[in-house]
Amino acid sequence: MSDSRAIQFSRRGFLAAGGATALGALLTACGGDDGSGSAKASGGGAWTFTDDRKKPVSLPAKPTRIVAYVGAAAILQDYGVADRVKGVFGPTKLKDGSRDPQAGELDVNKVTIIGNAYGEFNIEKYASLRPEVLVGHMFVANDIFYVPPESKDKILGLAPQVAISTGALPLPTPIERYAQLAASLGADLNSAQVTAAKTRFEKAAESVRQAAKAAAARAGGLKVLACSASPDLFYASNPGKNSDLMYFKELGVDIIVPNKLDKDDYFEGLSWENADKYKADLLLLDSRTQALQPKDLGSKPSWKDLPAVKANQVLPWQPEPRFSYAGCAPILEELAKTLQTVKKVS
Repeated sequence: MSDSRAIQFSRRGFLAAGGATALGALLTACGGDDGSGSAKASGGGAWTFTDDRKKPVSLPAKPTRIVAYVGAAAILQDYGVADRVKGVFGPTKLKDGSRDPQAGELDVNKVTIIGNAYGEFNIEKYASLRPEVLVGHMFVANDIFYVPPESKDKILGLAPQVAISTGALPLPTPIERYAQLAASLGADLNSAQVTAAKTRFEKAAESVRQAAKAAAARAGGLKVLACSASPDLFYASNPGKNSDLMYFKELGVDIIVPNKLDKDDYFEGLSWENADKYKADLLLLDSRTQALQPKDLGSKPSWKDLPAVKANQVLPWQPEPRFSYAGCAPILEELAKTLQTVKKVS
């Protein structure tokens, strides 16, 4: 796909990192675990974790030199173990130097940024960090998000990896898997902070369930479209692949399923002339920094003519949520609040 947004949403079409020189000796892992997909670690003993590719990683001790996709690092921050993260890749800082929303509560000035956008991954800088393990999301099977395929072999040869599935699974599953990873690194899942965040998440999920039920009864059925905007295309997202959308549907939110999906089934790309193909009462609009926002869409007549836009029923949406209870509870709370007032307009 030539459109830059299509590249971003395909989750495969990464730009080449390029320019890598010969790198140092490979860092390797050995051994295995019990095959359960869980981790084993003790105070000063060996550390083992099996990721969602069913690949076990074993190290002599808990890793203290982790390089992670920024979203994964933000999750580890929520569990209090981000001090083990030395480098990150992915949207970390905005143009003004402030923290990108995808970095969550991570202190972005305490980590080395080896790439801040799609296609950026400085292999030399990565190698210089002497990584013990690379941690990242996996939206498409066996593809670690934001690792450019053109240089993947060099990157993955420098350290073992832990890939956590974040696509085609309902939201609680990647949350639980990242919690297991954090626990293996020393996080206390029974701490007051973590248990409070989980309680808040569960309460917010029930609020969405009740709000969706009430909205359906009140309006005779509300249609929701998750979408993203680029200069050339309007993307309709598939609730059968996006983790959060899958969970919203489980909670009773009626999310439209596009009928002409891309090869990875994540979205349907529509020309702006056909942006009204799906009739929706509420739009969940991609709020990431690479996507166009309502303020950017004034020149698109088809945008302004959408019933949900006319009714001001557009809710910012994060297609890559922070997969922790602390990261996702506010998302559910805002969705529940919106569903309590949304009206039938389509």
